[in-house]
Amino acid sequence: MLVLLMLFILAEGATLFSELSESLAVYVTGADNSSPNGTKAGTDELFVTWALNSTVQVDDSAYRSVELKLCFGAPSQIDRRWRKTNDILSKDKSCGFDVGSPQPYQRAGNSTVWIVGNDIPFAQYFVRAYVLDSAGEKVAYGQSSNAQRTSNLFIVQPISGRRASIDIAAAVFSAFSVLSLFGFLLYEKMSAKGSKA
Repeated sequence: MLVLLMLFILAEGATLFSELSESLAVYVTGADNSSPNGTKAGTDELFVTWALNSTVQVDDSAYRSVELKLCFGAPSQIDRRWRKTNDILSKDKSCGFDVGSPQPYQRAGNSTVWIVGNDIPFAQYFVRAYVLDSAGEKVAYGQSSNAQRTSNLFIVQPISGRRASIDIAAAVFSAFSVLSLFGFLLYEKMSAKGSKA
């Protein structure tokens, strides 16, 4: 049964993560070369650097571009099926956020500064770089964490959704509602006295 499933997957042309070679080294720091832990969504920056891993002998002649992804670490995937890792890359839900736009591949590597988006939820993350060939197919990768996705993780703090303007508007509308209530009660009381007389 497993063999039939694998043949079906290969017949569809699906790319398997387990078939990609780990040929890139990826490093993540805060934009000021500090630890990225406690990065705030919407305001803080990550400095992502990648290069061909010098400890791996690989033919990189087919490498054309590099796509960076923000991925959930293993601790942030527990009991969350919507963040599930899948060996079939088209079904993988662990790396759903783009880190910048794809960059041309350079053997010596490249780097990018990325402002963490407002839509990034609270979790532990790492960055994965996929190498694409001329057809846009993923052929290799590298990541800032280990294979189990448990080390070198960093936490992103989401935006709270509360801003000073929202707090001010809430206070103004609350004051207006209290004043309206007292105004209505005063009007009713005066109307009742006027009808008795």
